[in-house]
Amino acid sequence: MKTFALKTVLLVFFLSFLSCDNSSNDLIDAINNNNEETKEEENTNEDENNSNNTAKTVVDAYGQLRIKGSKIVDKNDNAIQLRGMSLFWSQWMPQYYTTGTVSWLKEDWNVTIVRAAMAVEDNDGYLSNPEREKAKIFTVIDAAIEQGIYVIVDWHSHHAENHLSEAKSFFAEVAQKYGDKPNIIYEIYNEPLDGVSWNNTLKPYHEAVIKEIRKYDPDNIVVCGTRVWSQRVDEVIGNEINDANVAYTLHYYAASHKQYLRDIAKQAIDNNLAIFVTEYGTTEYTGDGYVDTAESKAWWKFLDDNKISWCNWSIADKNEKSAALTPGASGNGNWSLDQVTESGKLVRTELIEKNPTF
Repeated sequence: MKTFALKTVLLVFFLSFLSCDNSSNDLIDAINNNNEETKEEENTNEDENNSNNTAKTVVDAYGQLRIKGSKIVDKNDNAIQLRGMSLFWSQWMPQYYTTGTVSWLKEDWNVTIVRAAMAVEDNDGYLSNPEREKAKIFTVIDAAIEQGIYVIVDWHSHHAENHLSEAKSFFAEVAQKYGDKPNIIYEIYNEPLDGVSWNNTLKPYHEAVIKEIRKYDPDNIVVCGTRVWSQRVDEVIGNEINDANVAYTLHYYAASHKQYLRDIAKQAIDNNLAIFVTEYGTTEYTGDGYVDTAESKAWWKFLDDNKISWCNWSIADKNEKSAALTPGASGNGNWSLDQVTESGKLVRTELIEKNPTF
């Protein structure tokens, strides 16, 4: 409304000092037209805000997500950006795979998405205890659906190509159980390592798992890991997966991965690839070191400018800088600010300030 008022004052000014010849009338008409366009823009923004205000949850507001060009769009074809938190490896931080944690993250941290990082081949993960690890993931999915937020189901592996049959079986089960819910996003390979080929290994793996998912869920987005710990999204250019609702994974740690990686991401975006930052840290790539506030903010600006969704690593009370919680923080939420780390406070503030509220 401030823009409209300013233009009205300018109109009065010109009416007072300009003669009423044809050129003056043309100028006045142009100002009037600009006022009308401004009012239309403001009305559109108000309609969008009203739509969000009347929705009870983010999933009510956005509905079924899909990929359109390099963007994730909502049920009304508006480009959207999800922001939230990733849980830690499921077998090592099981205490946070709870309804209480998900509820608190939605209510107090204002997340619109959570990521359930199911450990696969590492010590005591899914390959050793499939039913136990699945139960944790299903608890988080059920809680996210109850809270009306989105949830990433993450096959948290560095060697997924060696466990294709298990991945196909797991994601087929998830798709059968939850594929009719718009909340679900599948992340079918967390972080491929440096030595694997996109063309010869990763793409065929992704295609095989997606084929299983699509038997039961034709609609929900699938996020596909890229080479070098999910950094080389540029290698997908010209050899994309033939599926309408696929995004590609980009991971970064702000103190280690800086402008060069944003440049790589921009190449992919400029070639119409959709990117999803399913994991990032405010620290060094080790998950420790120091919290780089300046680079974290530079990355957030880049993600905002390009409407890229993200989840921060991680909801954990491990004694390292990337952990969002201090040692001993409850597995049921209700964390005081004294139980939130430097990184956690930085990210929580960003979530509260940037995410829409419902």
